[in-house]
Amino acid sequence: MSLRVVLPFSLPRSVSASLRLQLEHLDPVLTLVALTLLSLGVVMVASASVSVADRELGNPFYYLQRQLFFSVVGIAAAYAVFRMRLAVWEKSGMLLLGVALVLLVAVLIPGVGKTVNGSTRWIPLGVFNLQVSELIKLLLLVYVAGYLVRHGEAVRTSLWGFIKPMLLVGLAGLLLLMEPDFGATVVIMGTVLGMTFLGGVRFVQFASFLFMFGCAAMLLVVSSPYRMERLTSFMNPWADPFDSGFQLTQSLIAIGTGGWFGAGLGGSVQKLFYLPEAHTDFLFAVIAEELGFVGVSIVLALYVVFFVRAFRIGLQAETCGNRFAAYLAYGIGIWLGLQAVINIGVNMGLLPTKGLTLPLMSYGGSSLIVNCMAVGVLLRIHHECGVINKQAVSRAARARKRQQQRKSRVLQGERAA
Repeated sequence: MSLRVVLPFSLPRSVSASLRLQLEHLDPVLTLVALTLLSLGVVMVASASVSVADRELGNPFYYLQRQLFFSVVGIAAAYAVFRMRLAVWEKSGMLLLGVALVLLVAVLIPGVGKTVNGSTRWIPLGVFNLQVSELIKLLLLVYVAGYLVRHGEAVRTSLWGFIKPMLLVGLAGLLLLMEPDFGATVVIMGTVLGMTFLGGVRFVQFASFLFMFGCAAMLLVVSSPYRMERLTSFMNPWADPFDSGFQLTQSLIAIGTGGWFGAGLGGSVQKLFYLPEAHTDFLFAVIAEELGFVGVSIVLALYVVFFVRAFRIGLQAETCGNRFAAYLAYGIGIWLGLQAVINIGVNMGLLPTKGLTLPLMSYGGSSLIVNCMAVGVLLRIHHECGVINKQAVSRAARARKRQQQRKSRVLQGERAA
């Protein structure tokens, strides 16, 4: 079923017919949810960063100004992606995989990648720093969706058909671990596994690979001192609340003091130099403290609606016969939904710290722009399926009209006889 947007104003005649058609088939639910998350994110980033920006940079609105800039760029990027035909993405799958691997290698080259807090994840671009792992998520999903279409039968029937894309994705994950970026690796591998499962891979193969990935992740945690420290501090943050458990304890204090309706917008105490990264990884804790249980419930509901809508768009694409679009929509839904769950779980002390942002809300240029691009891809999938449905309905109507005309001619002939 295709939803059509009823605009509260008439479009000028100068607007092209193709743009009119695109606006008619713009998904209103997904658009409203994405814009709400984006707008609420700007407000909460402003509230969470005002003190730290004033102290460190002398401009209390520094992060707000940059977040507004990134939001505008993100919306423009979403529109640009929305205007691109899905066939272009599908044909470019292998090329995008190559670009992804080149970027992952480039960020590790001394003098090219930028190191912050011991992690080399960024490539300076002047206006902002490109966090390679954010763009890689979208590029790899496009490749995997195309692979599942081209080699779907091999994925469903043979072990090699399943392992082949996982080796390439695993290579990307290995390069991410060298940055290191364990959180992005978990999100990418989890999303790709979810896509292959929906693509029909045998359950035994899926479960076996999931088990091996879990064992490899645990081995990485045990073999790395700083990851082990994160795990132990996560299990009992109050054992060392002023050192390894400081960030989590401050987050839990913020969430616990929010109550039903919170301290009010701007009323957070923990953001005042107590909670590190309050405007990035731990924005959810500030939301809980300032907006309370009610505000948190609204944010969670928005993410649930986004996830469900992404899968509805995927089902719609599958019904239209576009399996590439369906797998890509499923992948985007799993990716952003999984990342939101991990970020919220970290803030609530349910998961170890991963360094992942809250999609469409946390401060960060690369994350925000790429998330907006993902929304643009979903809107494009919905649009193309809407056009296909409209054309199918039009063809059916013309066929019924021709059939009625033939019947009318037959009746006229019989009467004349």
